[in-house]
Amino acid sequence: MDKVHAVGEMGDKDRNTLLPETLIIPLQEQMQKMKALHEQDLREGFGAVWLPDALARKYPSAAKEWPWQFLFPSAQLSRDPESGVLRRHHVYDKTLQAAMKRAVIKSGIHKRASLHTLRHSFATHLLMQGTDIREIQELLGHNHVETTMIYTHVVRELKTRARSPLDSLVDEND
Repeated sequence: MDKVHAVGEMGDKDRNTLLPETLIIPLQEQMQKMKALHEQDLREGFGAVWLPDALARKYPSAAKEWPWQFLFPSAQLSRDPESGVLRRHHVYDKTLQAAMKRAVIKSGIHKRASLHTLRHSFATHLLMQGTDIREIQELLGHNHVETTMIYTHVVRELKTRARSPLDSLVDEND
């Protein structure tokens, strides 16, 4: 797995996370599709994303350049409430949350699960694989390792209880 830089809405922190090798090709395909959509938007007179004022002044053409576009844009164009410009925004978090809710219902899981649950699962599975707690702390963007240590109690519950080596020897001789 490679590390990938991700900017999120959680605490306005930049984060590095792991990019599974199995997602590299699907993400490359997504980029190709979105580049084609961006080029179509440009031909139709759209294709400029919103940029913060200082950035837009410093790089006046950046809003229409491919590197500044969203990898997961909204399917529809919408009017910017401040400028009145018709543009494509990113997929809204509520859209993703609704998709997660539908997936949980469809799966038959009878527990509450949200997108944040995936974050907890990520941390728990890393711990179960033996990943160093400090690396998990960095990946989750926690300031204090004590926050990350919360996940260790879940792992303790999931692992099999310690067993005397003598019991293993007795089982082998049966």
